[in-house]
Amino acid sequence: MAYLLGIDVGTSSVKTVLLDQSGKVVATASPEHSFSTPKPLWAESNPEDWWKGTITGIKQVLGDAKITADKIEGVGLTGQMHGLVLLDRGGEVLRPCIMWNDQRTAAQCKAISQSVGVERVVELTGNPVLPGFTAPKIVWIKENEPEAFAKVTKILLPKDYIRYRLSGEYFTDVSDASGMSLLDVAHRDWSGEMLEACGVHRDWMAEVTESPVVSTKVSAEAARLTGLIEGTPIVAGGGDQAAQAIGCGIVREGNVSATLGTSGVVFAQSDKYRVDPKGRLHTFCHAVPGKYHLMGVMLSAAGSFQWYRNTFCGQELKNEAETDLDSYDILTCEASKISPGSEGLIFLPYLSGERTPYPDPEAKGVFFGMTLRHTRAHFTRAVMEGVTFGLKDSLELMRELGIRPQQVVASGGGAKSALWRQMMADIFETPIVTTNSTEGAAYGAALLAGVGTKVYPSIEVACEKTIGLTEEINPIEKTNIYKERYSQYRKLYPSLKDQFAADFK
Repeated sequence: MAYLLGIDVGTSSVKTVLLDQSGKVVATASPEHSFSTPKPLWAESNPEDWWKGTITGIKQVLGDAKITADKIEGVGLTGQMHGLVLLDRGGEVLRPCIMWNDQRTAAQCKAISQSVGVERVVELTGNPVLPGFTAPKIVWIKENEPEAFAKVTKILLPKDYIRYRLSGEYFTDVSDASGMSLLDVAHRDWSGEMLEACGVHRDWMAEVTESPVVSTKVSAEAARLTGLIEGTPIVAGGGDQAAQAIGCGIVREGNVSATLGTSGVVFAQSDKYRVDPKGRLHTFCHAVPGKYHLMGVMLSAAGSFQWYRNTFCGQELKNEAETDLDSYDILTCEASKISPGSEGLIFLPYLSGERTPYPDPEAKGVFFGMTLRHTRAHFTRAVMEGVTFGLKDSLELMRELGIRPQQVVASGGGAKSALWRQMMADIFETPIVTTNSTEGAAYGAALLAGVGTKVYPSIEVACEKTIGLTEEINPIEKTNIYKERYSQYRKLYPSLKDQFAADFK
């Protein structure tokens, strides 16, 4: 029996998953680490903590599975995208990683966009330059920490730093590199134009390959520290969103997923390079060789529901400690008794600003249409509907670009709610399905390792052999109420945009 190892370098933990070749999860581990916020809007992490978590996780899954390391065919890597890891000539980290959720680089984004041209940036990279992306972080270092910048010899993404520690070599993959604002996404290679605009030497960049390619092998030193066998192949892997999609079976055009986590992500494979000219959707290389993906991101999805519960449902939260009643279940049970459309109550879920379809950090949350008739159950349902309308915004942009979803794979904490899954089917006007794959990006990384080491002949076959549907929910809402409410929802942000900005100041 062959085994595959997937490692996901996350924001707060390193998740390690061990699969057998049938796709069964044999063991998992998730050693935690922290990140710091030394100033408002800053977010930094120590790469050494990731490495310690990797060592611990590998040892734990090997011990828990009670297998010898020689049975592991390959290692696949994934992780948080956009993070900036800088190495000096000796391979030492120059400063803490500036993370994906760091927002310090608004001025640098503007400068890069003006230098290259806004339309040209989108044409080259598939996206506008955003504060979370890697390129503006590099320019920020150049402008604010020139001593560190003068020592840079390598620029790595988080998962690729772990590859470096496992092997001593520098590689990345096209899906993760797509989120740096430095890759020519259409041609799947570094963009000389973007590198020059950011003052980056090409030899600072890791070699970029397709995701299922064997990039390097475990070194003797890493083998000693982790318990792996020296020479174990390490596959290029993918950014966390692309790897998550592999783990959900999103590997053909028409395959779409919607993740209802703290943030919300709508993800679609595209067989060709499609770009929203207004930059409202992300266009990245997919982890499937030669393919691309479109992605819409909303910043407060299930996070909006969590905020609502924590703010307005204190008694239910208190009762959880004394009873077996889950506060979310109580709320959704109440909401299920309210008719679709919440009797005119609409929620805008912009509690943390927004990204898709409005890249606006000043956007705010709103309850609109309140009357004396509305109860807590109405507000609960309105929150769930508003979040689903926000996800529908991304799905509609994808449809405008020619994506025709046959069904949508739902995942994330919010998708555990039967009411929410049905609501998604009705609002999206598309069947919603769930799968037996629950380990996310780390699972996808392990499948990529299996493809790279020939355990599976292709990513598509890997998904067919390991991922199965567990439920299908078809639209049942027969009225036009959701279409009417969605039309009203779409009019609110343009009407309030200027006021959001005024209030912010």
